[in-house]
Amino acid sequence: MTTGGGPRAALTALGAVGALAVGSAVWGIGIERYLFTLRRHELHVLPAGSSPLRLLHLSDAHMAPWQRRKQRWIAGLAELAPDLIVNTGDNLGHEDGLRGLRRAFAPFRGIPGVYVHGSNDHTAPSPRNPVKYFTGPSKHRPTAEPLDTQALDSYLTDDLGWTELNNAATSLDVAGVRIDAFGVSDAHRHWDRLDALPDQIEEVRDARSHEPDFTIGVTHAPYRRVLDSFTALGADMIFGGHTHGGQLRIPGVGPLVANCDIPLRQARGLSEWSRGGRTIPLNVSAGLGHSIYAPVRFACFPEASLLTLLPET
Repeated sequence: MTTGGGPRAALTALGAVGALAVGSAVWGIGIERYLFTLRRHELHVLPAGSSPLRLLHLSDAHMAPWQRRKQRWIAGLAELAPDLIVNTGDNLGHEDGLRGLRRAFAPFRGIPGVYVHGSNDHTAPSPRNPVKYFTGPSKHRPTAEPLDTQALDSYLTDDLGWTELNNAATSLDVAGVRIDAFGVSDAHRHWDRLDALPDQIEEVRDARSHEPDFTIGVTHAPYRRVLDSFTALGADMIFGGHTHGGQLRIPGVGPLVANCDIPLRQARGLSEWSRGGRTIPLNVSAGLGHSIYAPVRFACFPEASLLTLLPET
């Protein structure tokens, strides 16, 4: 009688592992990164008597001009008739990315929106060792090719009518709801100027005639220092991106990295953030794209979020 599998069993096991790895790669590269998903949430956060507000959260398009499937899917989101669009950055993913972005965002013209920058709105992606992604937050390369950020901003503000919130604040009347909004530029690159926000917010408050119905904080990278500061500054809800939801997740476990210091369990989706006795909703988008040098997603569909804000009950 023989016991154990010997070399043949070992080869069979090795072959099974190899087949699983190949199958996962085929799925992540060839299929899942095109499975664009809309996440829907309802939150009772507006003052009693307010009209419902439909808010579309877009992030991390990392757009390249040839990505027509992504462009068509994003453009189709206009059929949701959002009242406000919140864009948390990294719109560009190629030196000609604005060409694709125009096709994707054209149907949003005239819909109020706010946005902040991610680093990829300033510099083009570059080839990197994918293993380093799992060793901690990514680092900036000084030799990265600059992108035409001015052209991007001109399109978003002049053509679409959106408001830039890079270390700035504003007030909007959206479908009868008065919304204050403030934000910071990419905290991953330490472009956030949290010290400048109080004066910006105070200036907006002095200019309006009444208190806002709702206040939002907008950041690309949801670092703890930003979330803590936004909560202390009076945000009623925070929006972030940057994490890609981990991009590669283990089913039943979750992400291995978040590319910032947010808890891994909050690297994607709707959760809560608490600071100084206040607890507010936090929505971190897993984003719509990826670097052209890392064209893969696994157990982490590309996504946008539609959040319906309702009166408190």
